[in-house]
Amino acid sequence: MLSMTDLPGSPAASTPLAADPLTRAVLEIDEYTAGLGWDQPARLFALVDTAQLRAQEPSLAAQLGIDDSSTASLTPVEQDEIPAEVPLDEFLATIAWPDAVTGCALTVERLMLPPTAEASEPAGMDEAQLAQWVAGHPERQEVRMTVAVLRDGRRESALRLREKDAATEVLTGSGLVPGLADALAATFES
Repeated sequence: MLSMTDLPGSPAASTPLAADPLTRAVLEIDEYTAGLGWDQPARLFALVDTAQLRAQEPSLAAQLGIDDSSTASLTPVEQDEIPAEVPLDEFLATIAWPDAVTGCALTVERLMLPPTAEASEPAGMDEAQLAQWVAGHPERQEVRMTVAVLRDGRRESALRLREKDAATEVLTGSGLVPGLADALAATFES
């Protein structure tokens, strides 16, 4: 079995660690949410151009600790809490970003199963039954997914397993969570 550090796109397999600004922003958000611990609600972030933020919103930039020495080209700005009672896909369908927002990112925790578990999935379950079955499955793993998209279509994701909760074990790649990336990209459509 491959470890996360053996996979292309993982921090240990790529040099430099995060040369791409979008990857750096995703890893920054991942590290921030990791510092909050597990069992957290989903969090939504606007991604803004750092230089533009300093020029147009100097007080906000100062509040975020961004000064002229900042080398980041994208700054994540956490948005208001996502309502727990609204399904995530319905919430995302209500979002419209102002032009100043270059991209957005979402971090969410989920349970996942390896592909080999699909063969043992009982047929005919509704969503609630499926969620209960996954939660009770012995091969389930808790994962935190951070997915970001830019207006120009670029995407990046970071996955962190609870059992391998270390910055060196975070897997990155543009196509890791395509459904969530599509939902985030739709927030930029007119």
